[in-house]
Amino acid sequence: MGLNTWHSKDAPPATKEGVGLYHTAILYTTRKDLAVIYKRLKDAHYHFTGASDHGVSEALYLNDPDGNGVELYWDKPKEQWPKKPDGSLDMYTKPLDLKNLLGELDDRL
Repeated sequence: MGLNTWHSKDAPPATKEGVGLYHTAILYTTRKDLAVIYKRLKDAHYHFTGASDHGVSEALYLNDPDGNGVELYWDKPKEQWPKKPDGSLDMYTKPLDLKNLLGELDDRL
């Protein structure tokens, strides 16, 4: 993947309040894959800005070296997605249990 990392000629860098990219999201195929990248970044002492369980997905949040937001996540199986009585999604934001996430790697340790 390549991203444009240069600014328009003679234009100042975009402000955080301006229109533009909010964050990049990278979808992992399995929860174990998310656990692998979490452990790798944690072991490298990379700073996380958040970790959330959204009911339909679990996500890790961090900033790249330029301060752009990055979301690393996996989607839970659709049959596990929380639903309201009317059948619509009942998404939420709760802290992600990172110790439990690392438990996905127990067979690798």
